[in-house]
Amino acid sequence: MDSVAAFFRWLKAAHHIDLTIGYDAFDRARFLKGLWTTVELSALCIVFSLIVGLLGAWLQGARNRWLRNAVHAYIQFFRNTPPLVQLYFFFFAVGGVLPRIDGQPPIGNFAWAVITLSFFAGAFNVEIFRSGIEAVPRHTIEAAEALGLTRLKIFFLILLPLVFRITLPALNNNLVNLVKTTTLAYAIAVPELLYVSAQIWSDESNVREMMNVLLFAYVAIIGVLVYAMGRWERAMRLPGFGL
Repeated sequence: MDSVAAFFRWLKAAHHIDLTIGYDAFDRARFLKGLWTTVELSALCIVFSLIVGLLGAWLQGARNRWLRNAVHAYIQFFRNTPPLVQLYFFFFAVGGVLPRIDGQPPIGNFAWAVITLSFFAGAFNVEIFRSGIEAVPRHTIEAAEALGLTRLKIFFLILLPLVFRITLPALNNNLVNLVKTTTLAYAIAVPELLYVSAQIWSDESNVREMMNVLLFAYVAIIGVLVYAMGRWERAMRLPGFGL
């Protein structure tokens, strides 16, 4: 570890490339914490946005007109307004009227980021899953109905496996966009990668170096997601459904 720190000090002295995260323990610790926060935020948003998407797609086929209209209103609201505005709305407007507990807000900035970004991406996931459901041949559903399966069993046992196979390419794009959108959490002081990198370059005046580190960090994070989704897509490929 000392040799690594010595290399980065030499890099600064010889070439004026100041990567303090390589030789300064404090900067390195807060950068790694920001990296972990970004990974955690991305993972939670991906999971919850998928749950929201599946639930919304299920309710779109409900017999109750009010439920269908509620899902439609939700999609229009989150799909047609900027995610940063949504983040500010929930954090300041909604969070500001919630009762305090021991002087503290009941929902912190990290939780608001998860909630807002999950609902934002979930609105697109609803439409992605809906398109997948509509792509499943009608006779497949009729065959399941003929066997006496309930609507819930048809959705989870018949439709869902086929829908995932059909929608994985579009879902992959939306989840990649979701991970990139987590940088907006910077606006409400969530200590993710962009936030901690900005703190570091403000303290150390190494904007150029930290911008490059930030770029490659996101390339690595999203590269892992794309690789995993690609493997999943190939594993679930079914002739006649999807690509």
